[in-house]
Amino acid sequence: MNSVDVCILIPTLNEAATIGQLIKDFKQEGFSNILVIDGNSKDGTGQIAEAEGAKVVMQTGKGKGQAMIQAFELIESPYIIMVDGDGTYLAREARSLLRPLLEDSADHVIGNRLENYSKRAFTRLNLVGNHLINMFFDVAYGVKLKDILSGYRAFTLESVKELELNKTGFEIETEISVECILKKQRVEEVPITYLPRSEKGATKLNPVKDGFRIGSTIYRLAKMHNPMFYFGIIGSIFILTGLFTGIFVVIEWWSRDITHDQLSVLTTLLIVFGLQMYIFGLLSDFILTLHRQTVRLIMEQNKQKK
Repeated sequence: MNSVDVCILIPTLNEAATIGQLIKDFKQEGFSNILVIDGNSKDGTGQIAEAEGAKVVMQTGKGKGQAMIQAFELIESPYIIMVDGDGTYLAREARSLLRPLLEDSADHVIGNRLENYSKRAFTRLNLVGNHLINMFFDVAYGVKLKDILSGYRAFTLESVKELELNKTGFEIETEISVECILKKQRVEEVPITYLPRSEKGATKLNPVKDGFRIGSTIYRLAKMHNPMFYFGIIGSIFILTGLFTGIFVVIEWWSRDITHDQLSVLTTLLIVFGLQMYIFGLLSDFILTLHRQTVRLIMEQNKQKK
């Protein structure tokens, strides 16, 4: 591998405290093809990056996701390493991410931060949130990934071109992970070191708000991959609500001889609607299975013709 064939992609927003050293570290590792997408920083991040020899492109929109989408349209290098510009990742571990790509055992590699993180790298809330989101992802997609929110990743150019990305914020890592699963790409995780963020740089993450957005992204995108999971959650909510109101009606009738006719009708409607959601999920899952089998047969026939 020629190091020029690897593009180091760094999306940034006000990372003046760390971007210069990060670029130096990657250059010391032999990587000279460095692209910085600057989200119109106010602290001179772009100027520092240019002074260190990186190519700087100003972001046309807002949000990390939009920066990634813009960058993927510009890059033509066979291999891409995406890394946050906040100094929490080590440049010397880039080759560990590249190795599965070069050995052709993976199309997309995720750096697993949860294997080796420094003290203060995660708050307790962030750590719990990461584990819950990864568990939710595993249930929704049936794929065991330990750190879908990692900001240190490696791709082949072919992998990137297959991705259909729409998210503009911090949900972009989640959407990339989902898209790789939907496109049947080979995904591999390698352990990496995760360092505390520099005290000079303020975090842009809101654990509760961003966690909710990430969770909702996992759920909504599951509709096309695991419809039983998608409709099952809706059905469960309605059935549990119906059971709650139904228990109340029974208790009122049994203990106080009070009938709640309207509430009884509502209970019936809630449970029936919940059961319908389960049926929709089963039918959608059946249709999706047939579709996958059809696509698989078509691909096998095309291979035989070739």
